[in-house]
Amino acid sequence: MGMNNNKMRHIVTILILTLGISFITACGDTSAPDVSNITVNITTQRLDKDLYALDTNNLPAELVKLKSKYPEFLDFYLDDIMGFSINGDYSDTSMGVQKGLATFLTHKDYRGVFDTVQAHYPDEKVVNEVLIKGFKYLKHYFPGYKDPHIIYLVTGLNNYGALTYGANTIGIGLDMFLGADYPFYKSVGIPEYFSRQLTKEYIPVAVMRTVYRQTNPFEVDGKPLLDMMIQSGKEMYFLTKVLPFVDAHTLLAYSPEQLAWCKENEAMVYDFFVKQELLYEKNLQKVVRYVMDGPSATGMPGESPGNIGAWTGLRIVQAYMEHHPELSLKELMEEPIDAQRFLLESKYKPK
Repeated sequence: MGMNNNKMRHIVTILILTLGISFITACGDTSAPDVSNITVNITTQRLDKDLYALDTNNLPAELVKLKSKYPEFLDFYLDDIMGFSINGDYSDTSMGVQKGLATFLTHKDYRGVFDTVQAHYPDEKVVNEVLIKGFKYLKHYFPGYKDPHIIYLVTGLNNYGALTYGANTIGIGLDMFLGADYPFYKSVGIPEYFSRQLTKEYIPVAVMRTVYRQTNPFEVDGKPLLDMMIQSGKEMYFLTKVLPFVDAHTLLAYSPEQLAWCKENEAMVYDFFVKQELLYEKNLQKVVRYVMDGPSATGMPGESPGNIGAWTGLRIVQAYMEHHPELSLKELMEEPIDAQRFLLESKYKPK
């Protein structure tokens, strides 16, 4: 689907191409600040429910009413996310309305996804509670961050987990968090190793990752592997600070066993990158596999996670911050990356 440059600047997505109701409990981060006095007031809307409540026999009038409820977001959703090319024409003659939207609202497969979403998320109370908890930490570190407006939506398994629109609107695609065993994920080609990102527990991680990438996009062009590792490491370090109550393996989208393997083999992993002369390699085809999700890390044992670079990057950033305690989280995020200098000043030497 097409997206003009102006709207592209307003959206940062977690595209999960790569994809019991209790959330993760505390992971023992005793350094987490006290945020009990910080107030977060989020507002929410259920676009998914509003869409499927439309009278499909009278879509033009129904869309006009829906537009008043979502004055800016509706067209963005219909055209840029869903690709219906309605472009504000809600008339009976609009092919985008009659073919695109009408099919989305009435086809049995799409209706089945919607029904499953409603079964998993009849209301948003539990999700809201954990998001508020995370946003309290975010506001602790970034006091100027405005309370978010959350729009819950569905995209027909179109791979949108979380996205930002404008300054403080966050969209959450509930159809991408139906559980690892939801059968239609496999049918639309989502690999099994992304299953950890398809659960309710991952929602706060998806949201905070997309908030982070709104101002810190992940850049790969012309970057050596070490630079990309540190980019990933800064992102992961940010997540550990704003979501200190979420287990580390969930933040990394690893299994508990993969994280245990990383801890036991930290020195071996770093030695692999050094001996293979990959740290300063800029050939994207050779190194991107280490900073993207996958079944395992190329050249390493099968117990390793595909995105091993996130772990190594996090460990480098943690070492850097131990040697630069005067730096705030905000200052770390804003500091340009000179990969070689960053590594040198981190004094990272895993044992």
